[in-house]
Amino acid sequence: AMKTVLTIAGSDCGGAGGIQSDIKTITAHRLYATSAITAMTAQNTTGVYDIQESTTKFLGRQLDCIFEDIYPDAVKIGMVSNEELIEVIADKLKQYKVANIVLDTSIVSSSGRRMVGNKSEMIITNELFPLASLILPSISEAESLSGIKIDSIEDMGAAAGIISQKYGVKGIFFREGHKITEKGDMLFDDGKIFWLPDSCEAEKRTLGKGCALSASAACHLAMGDSLYESVKEAKTYVNGAAMSCLELGKGRNPLNQTFIFDN
Repeated sequence: AMKTVLTIAGSDCGGAGGIQSDIKTITAHRLYATSAITAMTAQNTTGVYDIQESTTKFLGRQLDCIFEDIYPDAVKIGMVSNEELIEVIADKLKQYKVANIVLDTSIVSSSGRRMVGNKSEMIITNELFPLASLILPSISEAESLSGIKIDSIEDMGAAAGIISQKYGVKGIFFREGHKITEKGDMLFDDGKIFWLPDSCEAEKRTLGKGCALSASAACHLAMGDSLYESVKEAKTYVNGAAMSCLELGKGRNPLNQTFIFDN
C-alpha cells in the first residue's frame, strides 16, 4: 500500500508554507498526505497578518480521525505555539505509539526572536523532543536549547551532544550550518556526526524551506530510509525546489515543490 505522512501544522492561506506546502511536498514524493491543522493563518508572501488557533478538542478530534483510519508511516510537526495544543499532540502521539516523528522546532526564529512562551518551550522540549526521530533547530535555537554560544564546528558538535543528552532526542539537524562553517549543515545521529555540504548556488529569497525540509525528511523516513539518507535527500529536494522557485506574489518567492515532475 502507499505510504502515508501526516503533517500537524498551521494553515498558510498563501500556500507557500505550513500545511499547504507540506501537502505539496508529500505529494511530490508520491506519498499520501493527511493533515491536522493547529491554527489558521492569514498570511501571504509578505508576512503573517492574523492567526486563529484550533481548539484543543478539535485538534484532538482531527488526530483521532487520522490515527484510527489512515495510520501514518511518519509524522511532521510544524507550527504550534499554544501549550495546550502541544500537550494534545504529545498525548495523541503517545496514545497511538507513533514512530518516525520529525519536529520542525519553532521556538526561536532565525532572526533570534522568541516565537513561543517559556511554558510552551518546556512542553515541546520535555514531551515532544523525546518522541522525535529528528528535530531541526536553527543555530539561534540550538544556542538557546544548549545554553552555549555556537561559533565553530566544535561548538556545533558540543551543542548537539548537550541537547541530545538533556532532552533525550537522538536525531538533530542544524539547519543553518553555512553560517558557521563551509562544511555545511550538521546532522547528529545518536552520537555520530555527519556533514551535508550546501550547494554553492546563490541564496534566493525564498519562503518555506524549513517546512519543505522537515516534510521531505518525514517522507523519506516513511519510505524506510535511514536518518542520514532522509536528511540528505530532503536537502537535495529543497535545494531543487528553491532553485526553481516561483516568481509569484510581492514578497519572498514560494518554492516550486513539483519541480521534480518538470523534466
